[in-house]
Formats: sequence, C-alpha cells, structure tokens
Amino acid sequence: MAANAEWAKAGEKRVLRYLSVLIFLISVRELRAQTQAEASPAAPVVQRHRKVVVSIPHRKLALIEDGQVKKVYPVAVGAQHSPTPAGTFAVKTRLAEPTYYHPGKVIPAGADNPLGTRWIGLSTKGYGIHGTNVESSVGKAASHGCIRMHRSDIEELFAEVEIGDEVEIRDQADSEVAEIFGDTPAAEKETVSPAIEVAVSQ
Repeated sequence: MAANAEWAKAGEKRVLRYLSVLIFLISVRELRAQTQAEASPAAPVVQRHRKVVVSIPHRKLALIEDGQVKKVYPVAVGAQHSPTPAGTFAVKTRLAEPTYYHPGKVIPAGADNPLGTRWIGLSTKGYGIHGTNVESSVGKAASHGCIRMHRSDIEELFAEVEIGDEVEIRDQADSEVAEIFGDTPAAEKETVSPAIEVAVSQ
C-alpha cells in the first residue's frame, strides 16, 4: 500500500515536472514571436497621389491616381457668358445632400436641388464639382461656371476624393490634355440650362 502511494506521488511529480517544462517552452515561444514582431519594421503606409483633371474643351473630367488615369467622366462646363475658371485648385469641402443657396431662395436636398446629391467645393470661392437636376446638360457648355456630373458619377467621384486633393481645370487642349482625353471634339452648340449654381456655404 505504501509502495503504491509512493508510486502515485512519483507519478504526480513527473506530471507536474512535464507540465512545468511544457509551460516554460510555450512561454519562451510566445516571447520569441513577440520580440520578432516588435523588431520587424511596420508595413509602410502607402500614400497615393490623387488629382482631378477637367478639360473644358473636351467637357470631361479624369480621376488620376499615381499618374494613371483611373476613370474619365462626361461633365457640363460653364457656358460662354459664364465660363468655368481655369487653373489649379484644391478640394476644400465635401458635402453629401447639400443645400442650394441663392439670393432669396433656399432649396434643401431633394429632386429639385440644382446641386444634385453631392458637392465638392473648390478653393476658389463659389465654384465646385457637383451633381445636377438637369441631367441633359452634362456634356455641354451649360453651367454658370461649376462642373456638373451625372448623379452616379458624382457620387462615385465623391467617394474617391479627399480634402486637399488637387483639381486642375484646363481650358486648352494641349498635348498633356490630349494624352488623357484624346483629340478635341468638335465644338457643340452652346446651351444654357435654367439652373444656376451657387456655392453652398463653405
């Protein structure tokens, strides 16, 4: 009986010793993995260079990322008596379901809003890229200076751009513009839409 008790105690000691060694090895393994993870350099954050280029002669807008054209959209540009300003600007504001403001008139978000469902305000006051409630004007020189887009297009572009992104508006079809958009199309007859864009409060 005493022999059996001693054998049981010896067995327990062996099991405890085995468990202690096992726990020690697991701890060493976890510590080594943690040390390696801390020593490994963190994956670099990829900063993408993104810009928007608008060609007034082509009446098109291109989203360019890391020097590659990601997508080209048709747009409406300013009519002859209210041209779209050329130059290099930046995205200043991004508003979903914007309110339209005009002296004596305020139009909330909805089907009658001349700004459509999205407003991308530029760093030149009063101008932006936005939707429209006159879809037929897209592709024409029909706005009062802003860049109009179809609803699905402006919502897609809105999701891509961020505050500070560069926006180039070009009024000459030079070689760089031609490389992006192709040959300049024949001029279309100027049309003016009854809708007047006015910058939302920035």
